[in-house]
Amino acid sequence: METTAQTSKDKIEYYKAHNEKLEMEKEALEAKLKWYQEQFRLSQQRRFGSSSEQMHPDQLSLFNEAEVTADETVEEPTVETITYKRKKQRGQRERMLENLPKETIEYRLSEEEQNCSCCAGALHEMSTEVRKELKIIPAQVKVVEHVRHVYSCRHCERHEIETPIVTAEMPAEDGHKLVPPLPSF
Repeated sequence: METTAQTSKDKIEYYKAHNEKLEMEKEALEAKLKWYQEQFRLSQQRRFGSSSEQMHPDQLSLFNEAEVTADETVEEPTVETITYKRKKQRGQRERMLENLPKETIEYRLSEEEQNCSCCAGALHEMSTEVRKELKIIPAQVKVVEHVRHVYSCRHCERHEIETPIVTAEMPAEDGHKLVPPLPSF
């Protein structure tokens, strides 16, 4: 009988010691978990938090003056939203200008300037650029179209040499300065 009592006492002592050991391990793991959580919080703060902006937390209350002094018994005004949209009409400017008299001014290169700067071959007309402006003369309105001709060399195009593009000069919109021709490519 004494042996069973002794073994049960030994078991109790063993389990008490084992329990204390597990409690200590648990406390160590909880401390380690808190340390990792703090490290995670600090890294998130460094990554997403304010970096150089330093502000005292009480300073934010300075901007709550409107909320503090507002009369809560007064009802907030309702906001009215506009529910329609105007449709933009295409070609409206062209329709307005179609009945006006037109004056076309063309800008061309002279015969001497219609030579390729690369191979000295003849330039051909490649395209035109059109700028429309309204010219208001008292009691008279007309559309003035400025057509600037653009030239390139067919010989250079066919032989895949550098293809210069030459554009005739045209006065600027104010009528005083010349618009430089487009750069050749």
